[in-house]
Amino acid sequence: MNIAGILAEHVDAQPDAPAIIECCGTTTFAQLEDRVCRAASLLRGAGVAAGDAVLIFQPMSAELYVALLAVFRLGAVAMFLDPSAGRAHLEACCALQAPGALIATAKAHLLRLWSPALRRIPHKFSIGPWVPGATRWRCRERCEPLADLAPVTADTPALLTFTSGSTGRPKAAVRTHGFLIEQHRVLARSIVLEAGEVDLATLPIFTLANLASGVTSVIPEADLRRPGAIEPAPVLAQMRRHAITRCTASPAFFERLLSADQGELRALRKIHTGGAPVFPALLTSLRRHAPEAIIEAVFGSTEAEPIAHIEEREIAAEDRAAMLAGRGLLAGAPVSEIQLRILRPQWGTPLGPWTSRQLAAECLPAGEAGEIVVAGGHVLRGYLHGHGDEETKIRIDDTVWHRTGDAGYLDARGRLWLLGRCAARITDARGTLWPFTVECAACALEGVQRAALVEVNGRRVLVLEAEGDNARPVEQARTALAWAQLDEVRLVSRIPLDKRHNAKVDYPTLREMLK
Repeated sequence: MNIAGILAEHVDAQPDAPAIIECCGTTTFAQLEDRVCRAASLLRGAGVAAGDAVLIFQPMSAELYVALLAVFRLGAVAMFLDPSAGRAHLEACCALQAPGALIATAKAHLLRLWSPALRRIPHKFSIGPWVPGATRWRCRERCEPLADLAPVTADTPALLTFTSGSTGRPKAAVRTHGFLIEQHRVLARSIVLEAGEVDLATLPIFTLANLASGVTSVIPEADLRRPGAIEPAPVLAQMRRHAITRCTASPAFFERLLSADQGELRALRKIHTGGAPVFPALLTSLRRHAPEAIIEAVFGSTEAEPIAHIEEREIAAEDRAAMLAGRGLLAGAPVSEIQLRILRPQWGTPLGPWTSRQLAAECLPAGEAGEIVVAGGHVLRGYLHGHGDEETKIRIDDTVWHRTGDAGYLDARGRLWLLGRCAARITDARGTLWPFTVECAACALEGVQRAALVEVNGRRVLVLEAEGDNARPVEQARTALAWAQLDEVRLVSRIPLDKRHNAKVDYPTLREMLK
């Protein structure tokens, strides 16, 4: 099945229902389908064919999904990369996969001035004002709708996104039509998507699942490239105006909303947060502001989304006590559609191919910490041209296991506990110390906004970001975390974070800061 067919059911059942609401207007399911079909006709008329990679530069909007679904409809491959990563990254990505077409905002077309790779793209389309050498995207309005869906198999590539590998070389994650359909099925079940709901949509892949489920997506009036720096007032006003019933977003996004909430979150019935560590303090704050909501932390990655989840009410008092005592961060039960194992810690060493017996011999029992590996229909089987497969994939017969790079363990109830990145663990004469064991406990201390554990010159250093210039958390941490045998607790004005979610600690940058 072509993933572009996800709209058909809802166009028939609720054609006039809002599919996407944004500041510039509302697009119904029927309108979205019509625009997708006309855009596909425009692309095909320009020479874009099945299998071609189409590079898209467009913020979250109805127009993004028109372009995305039109590309899927043709059997072409939608390609996304982060232009803010710099020219070298852009050129390297286009060298891995040369785009056959470019769909971009007029501003993004300016990148062609300094990018030879973009100038070589044969077919160019401009969303918004006309730019030299590009066809205006709105020309689709004069095209006859393309009714046919390109025939595809479950293994036909549909979506190509880029991440950085451990060496810094870009890796291209290829999602097939079968993968996206399975991912939608798992997401719809695990976060309970129901037609008629209204979702404040901040994550592109979840918005695609909304469209497939008949859920209305409201695009926040915010710069979603920096969720930890959004202005909350316009977003909270949207929540009132559109009667938002659910929201899926990063912890940083919710922290910004909580900082200015005047009762808007109380109307939410479902809250899902992930993409970065979700510590108990955030879930507790969300419960205070949305007492009737289902509040769930979701653990996953680019290559496997979702992996595990837990509802705030499922976290018992003894679980909270364990997190404060250094047991790690409770992520909950793995979703039923995924296989999850814990391997002996050996991140950085290529593994396999193995037999099932060899895998079983490497797996650890409940309670023992190691590397989290997963397999399933919504788990990425490999990267483009195999770049990155050696260090992240284990092949066992017809099954491909993905090495997440995260450490954890399963408890006696089969629940997953997270310990942090495998590469971030500290091993010294005192034993092994995992970052989340300390960070989870530290973030529960009064006045602590963020915490990070790093090793600097052989020393265990806990770095705290606190409210104002309050130094009290430093003394609290030394006392409460005596079990961690820290060499130093240091207060900083800002702990560096990842660019995507503004919620994951950037450990390499932090170490450089502390040297």
